[in-house]
Amino acid sequence: MTHGGLFSIARFYRLNHYINAPQLRVIGADGKQIGILDRQKALDTAKENGLDLVEIAPSAKPPVAKIIDFQKFKYEESKKERLSKKKTRETDTKEIWLGPLIGNHDLKTRLERAKEFLTSGDRVKLSVRFSGREMAHPEFGHDVLKRSTEYLKEIATQERAPKFEGRNLTAIYAPIKEV
Repeated sequence: MTHGGLFSIARFYRLNHYINAPQLRVIGADGKQIGILDRQKALDTAKENGLDLVEIAPSAKPPVAKIIDFQKFKYEESKKERLSKKKTRETDTKEIWLGPLIGNHDLKTRLERAKEFLTSGDRVKLSVRFSGREMAHPEFGHDVLKRSTEYLKEIATQERAPKFEGRNLTAIYAPIKEV
């Protein structure tokens, strides 16, 4: 099953008469252990309460089954999954282009944008693009990245030192993790 481009792994639960194990460790609707019962006795107990018998740990010895309302159980499981997905955040690498002869004000404006990305938890790749005869003076690009490192040192660490990738001099910065 796909959802929004991500694969969701749906868990399969055996319920009621589809449970094969002759003996089950049964947990009641209140969450307390009832004990080890044979399958028919466990099914009868679930039926008396108007609930389902759901095998939640089939590999245990004996398998663990819980007496619950299956629809409510599935809803709670999906709620937990959504909450765990909500807590995880993918970090992106945002790229900001600079020139080797960039003015101080323009550099400051671009670095403010980089600060926004870093404070929102993303990594930033600063690229100094050289064109034509600017390649004869790579020290200008190194100077721009040195000033950038100085400007961002409060909120970011340099993850990768400046290095040439073709005509571009790039450095990667990562936000400082708060402990």
